[in-house]
Amino acid sequence: MHDTGTGSTGNTAQPSRRTLLAATAGVTAALAAAGPARAAAPDDSRLRALVSRMTLEEKVGQLFVMRVYGHSATAPDQADIDANLKEIGVRTAAELVAKYRVGGIIYFAWAHNTREPHQIADLSNGIQKASLELPRGLPVLISTDQEHGIVARVGKPATLFPGAMAVGAGGSRSDARALGRIAGAELRAMGIRQDYSPVADVNVNPANPVIGVRSFGADPRAVSALVAAEVAGYQGSGVAATAKHFPGHGDTNVDSHTGFPTITHSRELWERLDAPPFRAAIAAGIDSIMTAHLMVPALDDSGDPATLSRPILTGILRERLGYDGVVVTDSLGMEGVRTKYGDDRVPVLALKAGVDQLLNPPDLDLAWNAVLTAVREGELTEARLDESILRVLRLKSKLGLFRSPYVSQAGVDRAVGTRAHLAAADRIAERTTTLLVNEGRLLPLSRRRYPRVLVVGADPASPSGTTGPPTGVLAGALGDLGFTATALSTGTAPSAATIAKAVAAARDADAVVVATYNVTAGSGQKALVEQLVATGRPVVAVAVRNPYDVARLPSVRACLAAYSWTDVELRAAARVIAGRVKPRGKLPVAVQRPDDPEQVLYPIGYGLSY
Repeated sequence: MHDTGTGSTGNTAQPSRRTLLAATAGVTAALAAAGPARAAAPDDSRLRALVSRMTLEEKVGQLFVMRVYGHSATAPDQADIDANLKEIGVRTAAELVAKYRVGGIIYFAWAHNTREPHQIADLSNGIQKASLELPRGLPVLISTDQEHGIVARVGKPATLFPGAMAVGAGGSRSDARALGRIAGAELRAMGIRQDYSPVADVNVNPANPVIGVRSFGADPRAVSALVAAEVAGYQGSGVAATAKHFPGHGDTNVDSHTGFPTITHSRELWERLDAPPFRAAIAAGIDSIMTAHLMVPALDDSGDPATLSRPILTGILRERLGYDGVVVTDSLGMEGVRTKYGDDRVPVLALKAGVDQLLNPPDLDLAWNAVLTAVREGELTEARLDESILRVLRLKSKLGLFRSPYVSQAGVDRAVGTRAHLAAADRIAERTTTLLVNEGRLLPLSRRRYPRVLVVGADPASPSGTTGPPTGVLAGALGDLGFTATALSTGTAPSAATIAKAVAAARDADAVVVATYNVTAGSGQKALVEQLVATGRPVVAVAVRNPYDVARLPSVRACLAAYSWTDVELRAAARVIAGRVKPRGKLPVAVQRPDDPEQVLYPIGYGLSY
């Protein structure tokens, strides 16, 4: 992701008030909004009137949320035009909206939608203008995955917060609520009104390859409280929160992006472990819930993924849990939902199961026509489509999109990446860093005794929009705190030669900080740490992703869990190492012995301090 500064790019012309009024006149008249100060309560009779005037093709389009390449709705770069033509058969976002009448668009950094806040606002305005100027045009619900931590589509200079497991380590509902409130205000200022967050999965499997630190933790009660708090924060800022991934993705060892996971929980265990955070989200008034592409035989033994399961989505989520908000699929391009059925059947079966929004199909034309054909041939009724469209329109109305679909550059400047917001992120991060080992009270590290610090270790690709690499960020932060710090990247799989170079550098340092990333039994990272310890220099390990690393590093004198390698969490870890703040985080998951999972080395709630 590239930060192009604060200047606008692409759709630089802010829609005039005259354009706005002309484009929204029909919709505004139909809805007769009840006043400018706050969003009117959804008026179903007026929304139903809107639905009744839509063509079947327009109805089908409202059900889809689609990706599109480009920083501008009308003038993207040529490479993005080429990608759009290849994947979607249109040149621009404006053409996508005109051809398919999509109800939503999802932003990605890799699709070049999120270069910087002013550009994002212009893109959002361009999409809304393109849709509202169509006959019977409706506002578009623009969404993204802004979980914070390791998954964020909008980067600097927007405010980036610690991820869910770090927030779980902090354990503060007020911090979770503040995160949602601030992050929601920034997204809304850029025209993004639906966030696919928070993750409501209870991560009880240390080997989970896809959730891990994206979860608040392993205790369903604690996860439930933090989910509800974040939902309140986001939605209080006028952004739809999305609890995911129903019915729960926390105990898988398969990534549903690349395979088809099975959850083997009994119905009783599901009720006790996986269901509570979703119940809490529903009780908090959650606007949308995302489905999981996995099989839960105890809930539906048909072999279908939950996304396509009527017993799970209608029987349990709608009828048993009483949820009547929007249900959105996880991306339909993921392998977990494509294993059993073709891409033409998946959207039809999802709608039959009870889904409202079909997210990011790999082939939009195929999926769109499959739904259209299913209605024309009687497999789906138009009334079934109307049911989902009404839910989507209710959400758009609640979010104020009919009344105020556009955003302003001044609004971006007032809300996005402000000094107060950035300071709040730093304060929250300071309450999350977890100290797991501190032999001989090595920490806090004395600048007088250990002035020269070598920072080595893993440098995974920086999460969207953060500075990176982790060793450089840690060294820079320690330098700002008065140490003479040097960074040496050794990677996630250091060779013998790389380890030897690090060991030689360690001999010229007074102490070593090593960033670890998902250490395994025979990994080069483990060998690196052991050989650094053998130099006699004190070694401080910072687990920059999963906290389980500490179980494979018994020789280090100090070990911290940072839960992510984003700037905000690495800077907080540096302040803890230097003693500027005391470690306050408590483990939100248990760390077991790698060779004997029944033996817990560090239980939930464990954490040292100074």
